[in-house]
Amino acid sequence: MPRRDGYAVVVTFLVAPEHRAAFRSAVLENAAASLRLEPGCSVFDVCEGADGTEIFLYEIYDSEAAFKEHLATEHFRRFDVLVTPWVREKRVLTYHRLAQG
Repeated sequence: MPRRDGYAVVVTFLVAPEHRAAFRSAVLENAAASLRLEPGCSVFDVCEGADGTEIFLYEIYDSEAAFKEHLATEHFRRFDVLVTPWVREKRVLTYHRLAQG
C-alpha cells in the first residue's frame, strides 16, 4: 500500500459574471489567510478559467483533520457566507495524496 502524504482538496466554482471581481478578491484573501494562519495548509492555489467565471482551487493539507480545521476557521466561514450568493455551482472533490519517492 502506498504511503499517504497529505490531503488534497479540489474545488470548482462557477461564479455569476457580475460578481466575478468581488469573488476573485474574496477567494484570494481566503487563500492567503489559509496559508498564513493554518499550519496544516501547505498549498492553496487559485486558478481562473478563460472567461473568469470558473474558478479552480487546489489545496493541500497535512491531513483530513487539518482540512476540517480549515472549514471551522473564522476566515473561511466569512468567505463562505460572503460568496455563496454569487456562486451558481460548486463542486468539491477530496483525495489522499500519495507520497512521492
